[in-house]
Amino acid sequence: MNFTPSEIKRFEELKTPFYYYQLPLLEETLQLLTSEAKKYNYHVHYALKANANNNILAKINAYSLGADCVSGNEILKAKECNFSSDRIVFAGVGKSDEEINIALDNNIFCLNCESIPEMEVINELAKKKNKIASIALRINPNVNAKTHHYITTGLEENKFGINLWELEDVLKSLEQLTNIKLIGLHFHIGSQITDLSVFKGLCLRVNEIQEWFYSHHIIVEHINVGGGLGIDYENPEINKIPDFKTFFKLFNDVLQLRPNQQLHFELGRAVVAQCGNLITKVLYVKKGIKTNFAIVDAGMTELIRPALYQATHKISNITSQSEQTERYDVVGPICESSDCFAKALDLPETKRGDLIAIHSAGAYGEVMASAYNLRTIVKAYYLEV
Repeated sequence: MNFTPSEIKRFEELKTPFYYYQLPLLEETLQLLTSEAKKYNYHVHYALKANANNNILAKINAYSLGADCVSGNEILKAKECNFSSDRIVFAGVGKSDEEINIALDNNIFCLNCESIPEMEVINELAKKKNKIASIALRINPNVNAKTHHYITTGLEENKFGINLWELEDVLKSLEQLTNIKLIGLHFHIGSQITDLSVFKGLCLRVNEIQEWFYSHHIIVEHINVGGGLGIDYENPEINKIPDFKTFFKLFNDVLQLRPNQQLHFELGRAVVAQCGNLITKVLYVKKGIKTNFAIVDAGMTELIRPALYQATHKISNITSQSEQTERYDVVGPICESSDCFAKALDLPETKRGDLIAIHSAGAYGEVMASAYNLRTIVKAYYLEV
């Protein structure tokens, strides 16, 4: 995103690196998201794994979104930030007994179950508390999300979900497990999906799976199609907010809900990614053979996506006054060759002390920060509404 002169002046007074959140953009995103979802009475649960910053969560909760959690601590964080229990869902392929008990003790809306053994454990723990746990079956629809293989979750080769050929056994198990109640079907096929035809494929597969359940005289109350809607990392100024209008309309047009069924989404990146930035300072400019190295004080400890997924973020030198450009590898200080934000990137002539902005870092930036190399976890600052 573009920064005003007053913002840049403020940056020059702060210790780098740091996360910088433009809350007006978050508000604008939430307004559009909720208005488009409301047209169809859709339920949106924010995925805390994208960003669990307290100030960000407070803004999101103000718009009455639910919470999509993938750990017991995320459930506790959601409760701490005043998300109501009846809007909290809990997913994850490896829920511990302790985490399941947290969900049961907080009477959350639903646990998304990924295997028969998990169903058996939830049933056992709920029985000890004399409770009935509401569950949804996370079904693997075997739909290719056409995204990075590390963030694809809906194929049979992935660890997530119940495969279609297991469903007969699942129904037999449900008959015996009297302390769980099936209320929904859950699907999630991957992350950073920008080809909306993928979601059409998901809808068609859900329609088929619904027919299978209908043939077994089962109609659930809730269908949860997960998240995965991507953002534009290359052009964040042009596409600041995802196309929620087209996204939700596609589900309305293609997904065949039964009467009174409610549709749920679990969106994370699409909500918070573009409002966040990582601001870092150039420590050294080192001459190379084919390209120079701009060595900055942020590293993979502050933003791991480029190292982990070979992800691309737009990077700007926001203080250089030079009209000449040079080519740089933008790299961090961590003792790993993978600690690189960009290779052969054209930037205005860059020197020690220049400020660099790594854009679209509001999702999977701060929340994945680590203390590797005994690094200090950096602070977050905000442009207020």
